[in-house]
Amino acid sequence: MAQNQQTPSPSNSGQQQNSPSPSSSSGIPVSAPAGGLTITKPPQTATSFFKIAPSNTVTFAWNFTDVLSTPTHLTVSAIGDNGNTYPVGPTDGVIPGTATEVTWDLWSYQQAHSNLPLAPGSYVLHIWDDRGPGAAREPGLLQENSALKFALYTPQPYTPLESWVCATCSGAWSEYTTHPAFVSLMVTVVVMFLSGYSLIRQALH
Repeated sequence: MAQNQQTPSPSNSGQQQNSPSPSSSSGIPVSAPAGGLTITKPPQTATSFFKIAPSNTVTFAWNFTDVLSTPTHLTVSAIGDNGNTYPVGPTDGVIPGTATEVTWDLWSYQQAHSNLPLAPGSYVLHIWDDRGPGAAREPGLLQENSALKFALYTPQPYTPLESWVCATCSGAWSEYTTHPAFVSLMVTVVVMFLSGYSLIRQALH
């Protein structure tokens, strides 16, 4: 008597099929790392100082890492230790999302923003994408960067030497002249001078 043979179904064949990795709404795998950028200019080995003066510009540059979705635009701002936020660059801090550097004319900014002038002191550079500052970390999207610290200063006016006065020298000299040892020394010098002068006169006569 013939026996019915059943063909194994794909689920029972012992072969496993790979399922696609879950993706976010933007099509980026959720396992992808968050995007970022690395500042390449100025160097971050030490704090850079920039002078607020005519014809003095500052260039900030960077490289992107793990950014899988190019932002529409970037916003670059400098936050001072006084708590104020200053837009960086010629376009009020908003630049194309593909940009890898921005140049800031400090003196031109100072002249155009008398209501919020740059103050000498320390600053932190912030760069974020279209999602705005403080956005949550997401796979493949640019995470806000605030790694660069720098400082601004204004040059001091030149002071001629003839108008320079040592604030502590006169006081120190008065202390020396009233010291007993100094008085004794001066008396000894005067006596020696007068004695020598007397001997010379006697020798001449």
